[in-house]
Amino acid sequence: MVERGLKGIICAETKLSAIDGIKGELYYRGYPANELAQLYTFEEIAHLLWYGKFPAKEELDTLMAAFKNTRKLPDYMKQLIGHLPESLDMLGVIRTAVSSIELRSFKYPAIDDAIMIASLIPGIIAYRRSQQLGIPFPAERTDLSHTAYYLYMITGQEPTRAYVSALEAYLILTMEHGMNASTFSARVTASTESDLVSAVTSAIGTMKGPLHGGAPSGVIKLLQDVSDQGDIRKCLREKIADGEKLMGFGHRVYRTLDPRAAALKEVIKQNKSKDDWLDFALKVEEEAISLLNEMKPGRNLYTNVEFYAAAILRELRIPSSLFTATFTASRIVGWTAHVLEQREDNVIFRPEAIYTGSKHKKTPKRGTSHS
Repeated sequence: MVERGLKGIICAETKLSAIDGIKGELYYRGYPANELAQLYTFEEIAHLLWYGKFPAKEELDTLMAAFKNTRKLPDYMKQLIGHLPESLDMLGVIRTAVSSIELRSFKYPAIDDAIMIASLIPGIIAYRRSQQLGIPFPAERTDLSHTAYYLYMITGQEPTRAYVSALEAYLILTMEHGMNASTFSARVTASTESDLVSAVTSAIGTMKGPLHGGAPSGVIKLLQDVSDQGDIRKCLREKIADGEKLMGFGHRVYRTLDPRAAALKEVIKQNKSKDDWLDFALKVEEEAISLLNEMKPGRNLYTNVEFYAAAILRELRIPSSLFTATFTASRIVGWTAHVLEQREDNVIFRPEAIYTGSKHKKTPKRGTSHS
């Protein structure tokens, strides 16, 4: 029997995260992720995933210093980005730039290298963005936390505490999520005893696909379509009746409300601004859930993390073209943690495929036409 997409197939053991799709729960090393997102910083949860424990003050200071000391883009990387085709999208730029990183430890994945890769992402994105827009590349600073630095590099403005808090919650909640497609790619590459950069590059290539990393951008289009029409319920009803997928609703794992969406919804409520976009998103969610229950009974289609991620990222003035890049900036921590875990007890991945073609064909002589 073939399980298409390996759905339900267990291929590894992990201590990094646990997902309960029925109850709608997500845990990082045993701790509820929604609580971590409200209480801790990006660096603290990265430490939890990489080292298996929360950092003491000295350990946190060391980790934050490591992030700050490795975030400056090397000149060769700036030159590389500057010579990439204009048509190459941001994930392609990140993938190519990351693939050029010189590791300190090639043979065995090291946390120091994981930190370096994660710390370089804001600069990579910002340098490409400045090149595209014809604006100055922001001055690289070492006085900001990783999340604040990301916002500063993308917007070129000093980030407010509220904005940093909102983005931090998003980055933490998307940092790790079990054996998703990109994480599987990273672990498969790592299982060959390839290096950390190669594993992360594999993951980025997988994230680049619209079925994995592109959903938040689709949510923006949905919200814009509804806004343009004016009547929320009528617009959503027409989309569902036409068989159109409502981006931001439903998840392959969760059969109830995505816990990450619930946490981001609380962030929205706590960070209201003069912009009515977030209130509008809340109204769209309410009507969408009502209509999905009415028109698709028994399907258990609830709000997923992409819905509120899109609303929050738009509020933070992060353009939709950078949504997947921002997702990548957080998930790099999870990918590298999985690579480290894979190498602790490694077995190369080697699944099998069932051959469905014909056999025993007569081999034709060379130069003759054949099919």
